[in-house]
Amino acid sequence: MSTPQRSRPRGGEKSVHDADFDVSDWSKDIDPPVEPLTREEAQALIAKHPSMSVWQVLAAQTLFGVLVALLWGGLSRDVSALWSSLYATAVVVVPGLLMARGVFGRNARRGVGRLLIWEVLKLGLICALLAMAPQVVQPLNWVALLVTLVLVLKVVGVVLLVGQRRCEKS
Repeated sequence: MSTPQRSRPRGGEKSVHDADFDVSDWSKDIDPPVEPLTREEAQALIAKHPSMSVWQVLAAQTLFGVLVALLWGGLSRDVSALWSSLYATAVVVVPGLLMARGVFGRNARRGVGRLLIWEVLKLGLICALLAMAPQVVQPLNWVALLVTLVLVLKVVGVVLLVGQRRCEKS
């Protein structure tokens, strides 16, 4: 079986595919020049799209984690589920607080390298806290710990989504 050959244009003819491709377009500046905002325009833009602080996100994670822990304790009538759930909240929030302090604190130096270092330290602390969980919380309810851990981690996305929706409505 032979494969069909594509027909090539003869001489100076252009193929259908070449008609859409024009090298001369590369030299044109497609984007209009960026004009700086005035002070009033910048303030109006900031007021229209308020930013959310990392401290607000951590507070939301803490409150949600405590609420989940109370629900675990109340619905299961098991104190170990309550403590395991509270420990999971601490596993997420405490390293997050330390990282936020390191990245956004008073004497913090900003940069991608610093952010990476703090993220690695945060993940290491999370792993260490999870490894210590059976010694710290006895008896440990793994289901309560892991479910709460996942839920508290997902709060970040929910908080950012709610904040975005709030900005779109105003």
